[in-house]
Order: sequence, then C-alpha cells, then structure tokens
Amino acid sequence: MRALVSARLGADFAKLWTASAVSNVGDGVTMAAGPLLVASISRDPALVAGAAFVQQLPWLLFALFSGAYVDRLDRRRLVVAVNLARAVALAGLAGTIATGTVTVAVIYAVVFLLGTGETLADTAMGAMLPSVVAPDRLPNANARLYASFTIGNQFVAKPLGAWLFVISAAAPFGLNALTFAVAAALLAGIRPTSAPEPRPRTSLRGDIAEGVRWLWRHHLLRTLAVSMGLANVAFCAAFAVFVLYCQQRLGLSAVGYGFLLTAFAAGGLVGTAIAARLTRAVGNPVVLRTGLVIEVATHLVLAVTTTPWVAAAALIVFSVHGMVWGVTVASLRQRLVPSHLLGRVGSTYALLDLGGAALGSLLGGLLASTWAITTPFWIAAAMMAVVAVCAWRPLVRAAV
Repeated sequence: MRALVSARLGADFAKLWTASAVSNVGDGVTMAAGPLLVASISRDPALVAGAAFVQQLPWLLFALFSGAYVDRLDRRRLVVAVNLARAVALAGLAGTIATGTVTVAVIYAVVFLLGTGETLADTAMGAMLPSVVAPDRLPNANARLYASFTIGNQFVAKPLGAWLFVISAAAPFGLNALTFAVAAALLAGIRPTSAPEPRPRTSLRGDIAEGVRWLWRHHLLRTLAVSMGLANVAFCAAFAVFVLYCQQRLGLSAVGYGFLLTAFAAGGLVGTAIAARLTRAVGNPVVLRTGLVIEVATHLVLAVTTTPWVAAAALIVFSVHGMVWGVTVASLRQRLVPSHLLGRVGSTYALLDLGGAALGSLLGGLLASTWAITTPFWIAAAMMAVVAVCAWRPLVRAAV
C-alpha cells in the first residue's frame, strides 16, 4: 500500500501519510482509554466529562495564535518538535499510572498539553500538504489522510485502547507516546521545503488579523467557513442527545446504538474512497450544493422516523457526504490560500468549525430537555435549509 501511495503521490507524502496514520491510531487509543482512566480514579461524571473538554479547550484559546506561529516557523520542524513533546508528556503520564501516583489534575494537565500540541500540529500538517503534493493531486492526498483517520482512529484504535487498558492501565498511553515518536521520525525524513520569502517583521496580533481578514474577504472561503460553523451548530445540537434519541425514539439497546455508530463510521470510509473521483466527475459546486441538501434531509429524516434501519441509512449517507465535503473543502483551501497564510487561514477556519460544535453541544441538551427529544433535529433542519439557500449562489465559485 505504501509503495502504491509513493508511486502516485511521492515518497514525501508516503512519510507524511504514514506518520498521520500511526499517530491517529495512538490518538484513538488514548481517546478510548482516557475516560476509563479518569473513571478509575473518580466516579464524578463532571470530572470524567471534563477531561474531554480540557483537551478541546486549547482550540478555543490558542487556535489563532497557533496559526500565526505555523506561518512564522518551519512547519516540518514544528510538527516534529510538537510530536516529540507530546510523546514525552504521554510517557510521563504512563509513568505516573505505572507507579500509582496519577491524579485527575495530572491527567487534565497532560490532556491540555496534548490539545495545545494538536492546535499546532494539525494546523501545520494541513499547511504542509501543498508543499509535498502537486495541486491536482490534493483531493487524492486529502482523501487518503481522511481514510487513515477513519480506519485508524475510529475502527482500530477504540477497541484496542479499551483492551490495552484492561491489560495494563499505563499501556495505552505508553503506546501513544511511541506512535508520536515514530511520527516525528517519519516527518523528520521529509525533504525540507525551500525557505519562505522574507516578510516584514510584524506583531503576532497583526499576523492573526491578516489571516482573519484574508479569509473574510474571500467570498467562497468565507461562505464555506460560515456554512460549516453553522452546520456544526446544527449537527452537534442534534447529536448531543443522540444516545437518548436512540433509546427513546428508536427503542434501541446499547448494542443497537453501537451499530448506528459503526454504520456512521463505515459511511465515512466510503466517502473517503469516492471523494476525489466524485469531485472530478461532477465538479466542486455540485458536490458542495448536494452536501447542503443532504444536511437538511438527514435532520428531517431523523426528526420524523422511528425506524432504526431508516435512521441508519440516513446516517450512512450523511457520513459519506461529511467526508466528501471535508476532502473537497480542504483541497480548495490548500489551492486558494497563499502558502504564507495557510496556517492562519486554516486556524481561523478551525476556530469557526470547533466553535460551532461547542455551541451546538451546549444548545442540544437544553433544547431536548425543554421540549422533545426530536426538537434539536427539527431546528437543525430549518437552520441548514436557510444556510443552503444563502450559500447556493456563492458556491458556484468553487469551480476551481
């Protein structure tokens, strides 16, 4: 497989892709084992849920700053350094677990450091890709990166992380430390890109403002960023109560709920397989407009149906769309944004993306507890219908 990727996209992409795949497995293992670790120390639901929030918090606090540093520093060296730092942090956590000295405060500190590193490494990896892959191959490259995330993080890592935790509580975190070290070694082997053109010395605040302004003034990318931010408000508001929806609306057991999540992941894998060919066949505007229609239809179907297989079919289609949309938009952004702005524009986009998700998660529980369990889905369908109408004409500009 790696030889095939190398032949089509180059040896440097093969290293980047392998590093991403390895670290995705490690991340998924920690995501599965982390809640188990906190729960083994404290039964307080707020403390267990808080670990996930602490890891997401750096995106809200530091995303724009990370984007500015990604555009100031050598991106390859930055990712290598961040991965090594994350490996050290996880090795330290594994050590405290093995010696019985781990506390909730230690776990929170480590996951906060991991989340902070993620804001730098993920932004830098996205900005590096156009220097490694030719512009016309970006959809294929992004599709492979999305596929490795789906397989490694969603399918392989979650059961592996739980299994390792049962064997030894320190093992999942030690494994993740090793994956970050391996990823750093692989990325260090990528050929250095040419030095960036010298820029006038500016303040960090000025750098951030330049990236935000550039995104806001670009009609197409502004439309995509705002659409995705609102789509995440809608999606996360609806799916924040998805486990209760499955129990109360669809009458599913825990096994049935797990089946729906598996179907969702399987749809994402199909989406990564067809994304590049689909955009070449019908064009970016058709893909993006169809995606907005699918968003509206999915929320409507889930609001109306009480049949599990109908809900499963809707989720599979939605997941295929989500991956195709993600590959298409990432490739467009990497083609359209000047190289020296990729970090800042990408981080601004991520802030809108994750900010919408956080707001939606807060709204979903409130809406469902105040009205009915299907209320968030009805509101999500209405919101996405408005987004589709407003974004329809600007998306014609996506024909790059």
